[in-house]
Amino acid sequence: MSRILTLLLAAGLVAGPVLAESASAQQRRSEQGEARREMSAGNILELRDIEARILPSMRGAEYLGPAYDSTAMAYRLKFIKDGRVMYVDVDARTGKVLRRSR
Repeated sequence: MSRILTLLLAAGLVAGPVLAESASAQQRRSEQGEARREMSAGNILELRDIEARILPSMRGAEYLGPAYDSTAMAYRLKFIKDGRVMYVDVDARTGKVLRRSR
């Protein structure tokens, strides 16, 4: 009986992070899908246009990627420089920088 319990606990330890990662991946896909729908409808700019505006101003920082917030209709671009993570929040409709963290 205790061996079965041990096996079940071990399986849970392995499956837990996999399931959590799966939920996170589903959320990212949902955000990407929402961004695509908004872009197709002409409500927001293409991500590559926003990146073309922002990346040159972030010299010396490594670009880690974007996240889209459908509620705020904004992109959060993530960078790292000298071991510090920085975010640039950009209005997806206008391309205007809303906030920079340093």
